[in-house]
Amino acid sequence: MEDQQRQREPNIQDRDGAKHPLLWTRLDHPGVQKIWADQGFAGRLVEWTRTILGRELEIVRKAPDQRGFQVQPKRWAVERTFSWITAHRRLARDYEQQPARSETMIRWAMIGIMVRRLTRGKPARRPGPLPLSRTNP
Repeated sequence: MEDQQRQREPNIQDRDGAKHPLLWTRLDHPGVQKIWADQGFAGRLVEWTRTILGRELEIVRKAPDQRGFQVQPKRWAVERTFSWITAHRRLARDYEQQPARSETMIRWAMIGIMVRRLTRGKPARRPGPLPLSRTNP
């Protein structure tokens, strides 16, 4: 009960709230050795992950000379996966009150994505840009 309340408190920084999910990731998925995080998770969390969990928390940083928006290395994989998941109507918003139900819906969506890929039989193709043409009314 206390953990659920801590997760809902809006005044907890992401890096402070990350220990609990990182611990469960370590317990539930012992094969995960490296975790990527953005700059908001830098600091003592990196050392805590190394010493307590025995895992590597790699902070993905933007280039020092970067101006404006650019896709960050490795981050595109996470953002792309989120876009695939939210394409499912039930996951477009977080309606679930229990994390286990939300996890089940995410697993269901990813299973559907993988089944479509496996049964497709050929690599995915993007259609490319359409040629410009005039239409007469």
